Amino acid sequence: MTRPLQQPTKPEVLDLSGRKGLVVGIANEHSLAWSSAEHFRNAGADLAVTYLNEKARPFVEPLARELSAPIVLPCDVSVPGQLESVFNAIEKRWGRLDFLFHSIAWARKEDLHGRLTDCSADGFAESMLISCHSLIRMAKLAEPLMDQGGSVMTLSYYGAEKVVDHYNVMGPVKAALEASVRYLAHELGPKGIRVNAISAGAVKTRAASGIEHFDELINETTRKAPLRRTVDACEVGRTALLLASDYTTAITGEILYVDAGFHIEGMVFH
Repeated sequence: MTRPLQQPTKPEVLDLSGRKGLVVGIANEHSLAWSSAEHFRNAGADLAVTYLNEKARPFVEPLARELSAPIVLPCDVSVPGQLESVFNAIEKRWGRLDFLFHSIAWARKEDLHGRLTDCSADGFAESMLISCHSLIRMAKLAEPLMDQGGSVMTLSYYGAEKVVDHYNVMGPVKAALEASVRYLAHELGPKGIRVNAISAGAVKTRAASGIEHFDELINETTRKAPLRRTVDACEVGRTALLLASDYTTAITGEILYVDAGFHIEGMVFH
């Protein structure tokens, strides 16, 4: 006999009311970090927001005002002390941190557009420092502020797993980032801190514009992905919201693909 469905006592809702989060990597309103920040804020979270430098500040500050962010600070992870200043401000104002969204990646133009074979040692090290080691540094700084547990998130791409033409140096850098996610999840798990990456499909952002032949990548994604389309920033943002919420408290060390299924196709001939 089938049991009748009972009416829920209260609706299911992703509620971040009272939560404190840090979003690093907003460049403009097209950034994946911006979409994620919107979703965090709409769910009730209080946010700290960073901008890269004075050139980026006019683009980010109006967005931070939309978020009612009480903490808005510069954060170039290659500048000594800036990242620490951000976490010091968070500790002083809130005394804790519930989630962290890391969305920064960078490579020298000649390395991004050139062969990995020709990448300089300095260029490779700089890209790793900014794109990968910055997550490790943030996790270390967040650890004492997440004494009740928390969620650390970063952004990756399919080029970390398989060769993608023109992704070049960012492929091994993102592969290192994904490996770091697993090791950080292992080390911070006993403290209730979850660490995950979102492997986002091709989205037209300022960062993506640096990749040569990006339009071809968009077209290939649309042709091969099971959903026959690429994704939009809102879909990535909703996934980030899920990872920041209590709906994913048993998920850590994962690479969550938000790419319309592109990663499953491999060498499929249509």
